[in-house]
Amino acid sequence: MPNWGGGAKCGACEKTVYHAEEIQCNGRSFHKSCFLCMACRKALDSTTVAAHESEIYCKTCYGRKYGPKGVGFGQGAGCLSTDTGDHLGLNLQQGSPKPARPSTPTNASKFAKKMGDVDKCPRCGKSVYAAEKIMGGGKPWHKTCFRCAICGKSLESTNVTDKDGELYCKVCYAKNFGPKGIGFGGLTQVEKKE
Repeated sequence: MPNWGGGAKCGACEKTVYHAEEIQCNGRSFHKSCFLCMACRKALDSTTVAAHESEIYCKTCYGRKYGPKGVGFGQGAGCLSTDTGDHLGLNLQQGSPKPARPSTPTNASKFAKKMGDVDKCPRCGKSVYAAEKIMGGGKPWHKTCFRCAICGKSLESTNVTDKDGELYCKVCYAKNFGPKGIGFGGLTQVEKKE
């Protein structure tokens, strides 16, 4: 069928795209106003777009949906992200159901009852509110409790590791749970048998 409208069809809305408002990506044309991430609806440009077949995403949503999965495959310096992309409509955790959240205790404060379910800090057991929450090891922590369990050093996303629900700095984790023996930094001298 001939294209009487004079322009290509938009890859998002299927309406005619005229040259003055055209953005091309992956051989397809888009209106400037239609050039949005398919998951989070963030406006895209040539530096932030990631295309997959006929779909366009921002680089963050593309990584969540099509990037590598599993331990050690973080986004940027954080590497401890627990964001699954569910709020963006991305079904990323196929095969493993989410664990049930623990119910709130019966002696919860009046404020907690008003505000709904409030997470508890694994270190101190007190409620963690949004303003003071840091996620680590899949759990919410107070900023002041987000410390190494051994040396007490304050942690950041770049130096935190978790084991069995507890947080450690990378140095303490390596000393206590890393490989042992010559060449692994754990032994400095070799004792001789006499």
